[in-house]
Amino acid sequence: MNGKKVLFVSSELVPYLPENPVSLMSYEAPRMVNSSGGQIRIFMPRYGNINERRHQLHEVIRLSGMNLVINDMDMPLIIKVASIPKERIQVYFIDNDEYFKRKATFADADGNLFPDNDERAIFFAKGVVETVKKLNWSPDIIHVHGWMASLVPLYLRKYYADEPLFSESRIVTSVYGKDFEGELDTAMIDKIAFDGIDKEEISALSHPEYNNLLKVAVDHSDAVILAAEDLSDDLKSHIDNLSVPVLPYVSLQEAEEAYTNFYNTEVLK
Repeated sequence: MNGKKVLFVSSELVPYLPENPVSLMSYEAPRMVNSSGGQIRIFMPRYGNINERRHQLHEVIRLSGMNLVINDMDMPLIIKVASIPKERIQVYFIDNDEYFKRKATFADADGNLFPDNDERAIFFAKGVVETVKKLNWSPDIIHVHGWMASLVPLYLRKYYADEPLFSESRIVTSVYGKDFEGELDTAMIDKIAFDGIDKEEISALSHPEYNNLLKVAVDHSDAVILAAEDLSDDLKSHIDNLSVPVLPYVSLQEAEEAYTNFYNTEVLK
């Protein structure tokens, strides 16, 4: 991976949020690439339960300030950064007071999904791409982790299809076990269609439940990594029918060699 540029886009990341399969691998995968000489950038949402003082987040004025249109509403984009000290890894945080100020990630204290999670996912996807454009950084690989990041492949392939910065980028989506029950706002498909994306491309989002979000993600990816053993038969069958390289599940101890080989022999070939 020496010299290769890898953009990691994740729903969650340790040490900023508690450890779970997504947050842990979203840390380990960049660490692996970083240690093998690759160049990395990591993006995640700036949820309100991230302690900005403890983790020394600060706003990057030159990257903040633009508005993103979400379902015909102008939403200000704020970019913050922090570093994971022991790894010397910089993390970019996508922020907006309306979407991310609340002191929780995806659900309220009673476990109810936030009703605007669909708009948060759209904002996050567009915010990541617009910020990378401002950085003028062209990644060789874009590796997506977690359902809040699941719209990134779709937006890159459709909304930003003519953006030359990503013309050679290869998109990898890691698929984890089911993360939430129920569905996001059923108007999600209309909000994405507002951005000029054909509803036929995202028909699965007529029912925006977890598996269907991931189906849309892998449908617009160049490769898939199975990051859990407990995927639903429906999702596994969908992935099996794709004509893209798929890395079967490996343990964390095997991941460094397996991911590096997959990047080099399947994704970048």
